[in-house]
This record gives sequence, C-alpha cells and structure tokens, in this order.
Amino acid sequence: MPQFVTKLNNSTTIRRRFHHRVSLLRRCILRVLHRILLCSGRKTNNTYSMLPPALPSPPLPTTAESAGEIAREEMDVAPPAMFQTHDLDSDLVSLKISLLGDCQIGKTSFLVKYVGDEKEKHGSQMEGLNQMDKTLVVKGVRISYCIWEVQGDGKTEDRIPMACTDSVAILIMFDLTSRCTLNSVLGWYKEARKWNQTAIPVLIGTKFDDFIQLPIDIQWTIANEARKYAKALNAALFFSSATYNINVNKIFKFITAKLFDLPWKVERNLNVGEPIIDF
Repeated sequence: MPQFVTKLNNSTTIRRRFHHRVSLLRRCILRVLHRILLCSGRKTNNTYSMLPPALPSPPLPTTAESAGEIAREEMDVAPPAMFQTHDLDSDLVSLKISLLGDCQIGKTSFLVKYVGDEKEKHGSQMEGLNQMDKTLVVKGVRISYCIWEVQGDGKTEDRIPMACTDSVAILIMFDLTSRCTLNSVLGWYKEARKWNQTAIPVLIGTKFDDFIQLPIDIQWTIANEARKYAKALNAALFFSSATYNINVNKIFKFITAKLFDLPWKVERNLNVGEPIIDF
C-alpha cells in the first residue's frame, strides 16, 4: 500500500510538471507569433490578446492625479450616449451641434468667429449645409464640436433632418434688428424637434452691435418678445455679436457645462441695452 501511494504521488508530480512545461512552451510560441506579426506591420487586436495567468491586480491610485488619469481612461473607453469617438483619433470625443435660422442673419459669421483658424483645416460645405469643427479640452478630455449650419434660404429645409439627427444641442438664431426673423424661430424649432427631441435648445439673437443703435423702446420690445419665445421653447437665450465677439464663446461654454454637468458661473443679465443672458 505505501508503495502504491508513492507511485501515485510521483505520477501526479510528473503530470503537473508536464502541464507546466506545456503552458510555458505555449506562451513562448504566442509571444514569438506576436513579434512576427508586429514586424510584418500587421495590426493585432489588443482587445482579445491573451494575458499571462495570475497577474497581480494593479494598485489603487494613491493621488488625485492618478485617479484622474483612470477616470479619463474610462471616459475614453465608454463615452456617454450620442457621443462618438473619432475614427482616426481614439481619444477624441465628437459631438454634433445644429445651427438653424433664416438666411442673412449672421449664422456663418458667428460660426467662423467661434471656430477661428480651424475652419481652414476642418471646414466642409455641401449644398444647403455648412459644417465646421472646433476642438477643445474639457477636464483633460479632448472634445470636437462638429457644427452643422443649415443655410436657411427656404430651399434647404430638406437638410434639417441631416443637420439635427444625433445633435446634442440645437442653436436657433435670429437677427435682433429684424423682428420677422424672431417670428421664424418657432417654425425652425418645430422642424428640428421632428428629428431630435433630446438636444439642448439655445435661442441666439445676432448683431447685438447694430441692435444697441435702435431706440431704447424698440430694444425693450424685442428683448421682451425674445424672452417669451425662449420660455416657450424652454431654451436659454443669448444676445451676441460676431463682429465684437460678444457671448460667442459663452454660448458654447454653456453647452459644455450642460453636457458634462460642469459648474456654470456666468450670471443672468436681463438689462435692456446690454447683451442679455437668460437661462
């Protein structure tokens, strides 16, 4: 009986050694194949690559900085709904914004003022649509705003579905010196909501530098009507000027704060004769 037990133990030990050596040989072969693939220029799928067994768990972050790095990595891997990562740049989150309103109200000037020099690199145009990109960094995460402008000449309404689908914000613009363009915002809003019910609405009055040249009673009337429209649309309201860069950047900072739940420190301004901010 003792001899049988001894033979059984020896057999078990030999079997364990055999499996261990086979495992080592298998890992060596996989590493050699991986090296060959790298040298040949082929891309490997890191998502499904084999990990060595019994790897120790990584230590928990000990500083706020390292914790922030992990948070950023998690955001890059799983962006929120309606966010897209750029095909050629895996750490870039792309967000679509729609820009609507009548023609000749300053939409393109507003867009060019915000995008700046990047328009020459990332701008594109098709019939009835104008598209520009703006890249910025938010809390260490690179964000690309892809802004789609519908020209609004009455012949491009069929472009609204393409411009509004999957947008995270819809900017509806009107000319502060033209009340008929203010009366059009409700129609633009209804058309946009047919294709997107979740985007953040923002009502923007353009050409504030011309608006303040009007008599104060007319300014008061237009400002009061604009606030009523904004309330009816449940939208934030901004008066802006592309010529003097009034509230252009603040509008996109407001959108960013709403999307990423960031603090918004700008206060409301309801004073007639000043660029109104109401939200």
